[in-house]
Amino acid sequence: MEESNNRDFQGNVVRQSSSRPSGSLKSTLSGRSTPKNSPSFRRLNSSRTPRRDGRSSGSHFQWIRSNRLLLWLILITLWAYLGFYVQSKWAHGDNKEDLIGYRSKPSTDSSEADQDHGSDLVANIDSLAVKNASSENQLGDGEKLTDLKNIDVVLAKKGSRVSSRQSTSLRKRKKKKRSTTERSLNSKSRGKQNKTIEVQSRSLEEQEEEIPKRNTSYGLLVGPFGLTEDKILGWSAEKRSGTCDRKGEFTRLVWSRKFVLIFHELSMTGAPLSMMELATELLSCGATVSAVVLSRKGGLMEELARRKIKVLEDKLELSYKTATKADLVIAGSAVCASWIEQYIAHFPAASNQIAWWIMENRREYFDRSKLVLKRVKMLVFISESQSKQWLAWCEEEGIKLNTQPMLVPLSVNDELAFVAGIPCSLNTPSFSVETMMERRQLLRDAVRKEMGLTDSDMLVMSLSSINTGKGQLLLLESALLTVEQANSLEVSRRKGSVEVGQDQPTLSGKQHSRALFQNWNHYGESSNELYRYNESGNTLNDETKRESARLSDVKMRRVLSDNDGMNKQTLKVLIGSVGSKSNKVPYVKVLLRYLSQHPNLSKSVLWTPATTRVSSLYSAADVYVTNSQGLGETFGRVTIEAMAFGLPVLGTDAGGTQEIVEHNVTGLLHPLGRPGTQALAQNLLFLLKNPSERMQMGKRGRTKVEKMYLKRHMYKRFAQVVSKCMRIK
Repeated sequence: MEESNNRDFQGNVVRQSSSRPSGSLKSTLSGRSTPKNSPSFRRLNSSRTPRRDGRSSGSHFQWIRSNRLLLWLILITLWAYLGFYVQSKWAHGDNKEDLIGYRSKPSTDSSEADQDHGSDLVANIDSLAVKNASSENQLGDGEKLTDLKNIDVVLAKKGSRVSSRQSTSLRKRKKKKRSTTERSLNSKSRGKQNKTIEVQSRSLEEQEEEIPKRNTSYGLLVGPFGLTEDKILGWSAEKRSGTCDRKGEFTRLVWSRKFVLIFHELSMTGAPLSMMELATELLSCGATVSAVVLSRKGGLMEELARRKIKVLEDKLELSYKTATKADLVIAGSAVCASWIEQYIAHFPAASNQIAWWIMENRREYFDRSKLVLKRVKMLVFISESQSKQWLAWCEEEGIKLNTQPMLVPLSVNDELAFVAGIPCSLNTPSFSVETMMERRQLLRDAVRKEMGLTDSDMLVMSLSSINTGKGQLLLLESALLTVEQANSLEVSRRKGSVEVGQDQPTLSGKQHSRALFQNWNHYGESSNELYRYNESGNTLNDETKRESARLSDVKMRRVLSDNDGMNKQTLKVLIGSVGSKSNKVPYVKVLLRYLSQHPNLSKSVLWTPATTRVSSLYSAADVYVTNSQGLGETFGRVTIEAMAFGLPVLGTDAGGTQEIVEHNVTGLLHPLGRPGTQALAQNLLFLLKNPSERMQMGKRGRTKVEKMYLKRHMYKRFAQVVSKCMRIK
């Protein structure tokens, strides 16, 4: 009876767990009802009950076994989240807290003292900044910059101590959730830490380059003035649209064509800048352009991206395949010889689609290129002197070119012409030539004020990479001679003057001044036969020579008679480009050492970093100097840019400079090397003494640029290159 009761109890339990009502149960096997106490009922229920209990109790484990992959994904996600959490806490200085958020008890009193010291350090950061700000007059700009960098580095290294403020906020977050304001503050702090890392990386790069970047090393470091340009001009090059002349011959030839341009590097020098502007013009005229960069040395990659110029990541196989599909390949430097040689080796028939725009004029570049000169479709040079030199070298080596080389001089781009007040494609009714002339004067005043210059300062500028070939050391020596001669003239003027209403020079003072200018006068007279050229390159006739000599004498008398303005004009020299990848570090150190030996000269020298925003610099300058040595400048792009802004040019009598600068007309020329130092000093002194004469030279130079060196002149010649290379009639 007990056994039956137990069974009944067991059966009742089963019936309660079932969804069927009490009474007869319908068998799922036979389909017939079975009495409750029958043996078959008990056998049926006794065999099903364990299965039901097992299924209900083990259902969770069966789900886990069937979804094992999902479980592993959840565990991996949690583990990754935990790892990132710990890493972020450690990186932000919360390494003294455990994972749960409770602070571990310090083991010694010294650790507690360190925590208190960290709190004091954080609390005194603001006071330290105030002390640094109050000592601006005692420290130089470079020292202030270095101190601030050191502070950032110290804070970055001692993040565990600085984290006391963060740990306090964590304790508060246990009681109250973080607000939106706290999240924004934390994001700002992370931004400051990122900036600190950037400062550290930049300082490491400076150490690798071994170029002193502190203002105290260079003297006075000014610029760049991009923000000042945008504010005053009310226009930026980034806002410009396409400037292509839709009705021009160049547009008709390149429309819907494919071009591949080969950059040898991305420095802010003549060749890369010219190639970048060519790519921009091609895109503006409806062409498809791909750029191959052999070396990413320099800072033009961001500018290429802004101009939407596609740069191929692979400079070998991918560039070769892309070049074979192009209508024309244009290489922009003699350094591209290795790429051209490998490209022709892969695709020998592709040599007929290469135009080589060579912009160097040294023998080492010719030796590097001579093996493939005769295998390209056409050579393009940028100056007459360069073309003659390369053809002479080809004759020496017995190299016969496929076609006659073309001459395509560089030009002033539309952005600079626009700011200079020269009519171009960027002019609109709201940005007329007259309006830009007025704004350029405002820009000049603002930039000179930032530089600390006055109206009596004559700013002499030289923008180029800093190396021996550019002659910056010889320029500094000439500037030193100019300062000494100016001081000597001022002393002699005061000694030989008689106070009758105003100072009048005596005969001894005139003789002293005349002696100082004797060499200059002799050089000026002889230069009438050597340096004066008209636009066709022929020497001028005898009548013009005599007229030039007469004007030279007039200038001399003006120098000797004008004694009232010498003490009002002071010389300032601006040298760029600091930080350029093309600079030679040992040569930079030689310049700085020379200035340290002549403190009086160092007060007159300013430095400016490498930049593409040069309109403000040209606007602020009074004279431009190109002192290239050796064979001189191949062409001198900066020369025509300075002339566009109305600056007289003092250049070496060599290379393309002598083709651009007309002696005693648009500027003054001087010999190469050490003999040119004295002549350059005398030319500087002459322009320093005669502001009206340098303005007249600047106006004549500007007129020449408008006639010969604007963008439309360059692309008119480039259209001939494209037509001949692609056989377009």
